[in-house]
Amino acid sequence: MASLEERLEKATEEYQKLQKGILFTLKARTMYIKEFAQLKPANTIYKLIGPVLIKQEQGEAKQNVEKRLEFIKGEIKRTETRLKDLGEKAEKAKNEIVQLQTVRQAQQQQDAAAVAS
Repeated sequence: MASLEERLEKATEEYQKLQKGILFTLKARTMYIKEFAQLKPANTIYKLIGPVLIKQEQGEAKQNVEKRLEFIKGEIKRTETRLKDLGEKAEKAKNEIVQLQTVRQAQQQQDAAAVAS
């Protein structure tokens, strides 16, 4: 039973690390949106594709960043749901362990009382 609890804790930690990474990416993309708002039509935007910078239209660049933001927000929501589910599973496993320990202690006390009689 302890290994189940350890696995749930490990999975929870992994999802929390993933969530931190996603939140960092979300902040970066939000910063890009703010920078796009300050651009003038004459400004040029380049996109890094492999080792090459390719000129990109402002509207296309903004649209790509906005789509990526939507995707990231969806990933955050999905990750939070998974974390909540893992937390509930961990709590359920802890409760089961406590119940099993209680039953075992009661049986041991009964066995000890029977031997003493």
